[in-house]
Amino acid sequence: MSDCLTREEVLHVARLARIDLTEEEIEKYRYQLKTLMDDVDKIKDVELKKEDRLINPTTEKATLREDVAGEMLDPEEIMKNVPVSNGNFVEVPVMIDE
Repeated sequence: MSDCLTREEVLHVARLARIDLTEEEIEKYRYQLKTLMDDVDKIKDVELKKEDRLINPTTEKATLREDVAGEMLDPEEIMKNVPVSNGNFVEVPVMIDE
């Protein structure tokens, strides 16, 4: 098996990733991508029994607190902590271009 990918294989991966590569990058990635693919290919050699499969990384159950309704907050007290308001509304900066 070769220790590097062909130029065409690297260009194919670059096309899939929608990136442009320089000639130096193509040569560099021929070896790096091959090494990466060989490492990923090693996963096929791992033997797992059905009992060994891990569905959840922990055996602990989620600890949930009881949902209890509390007292209603006073709107005037809340608005004292708001840096910019408009009546009973909190003004925030625009996050999406129109």
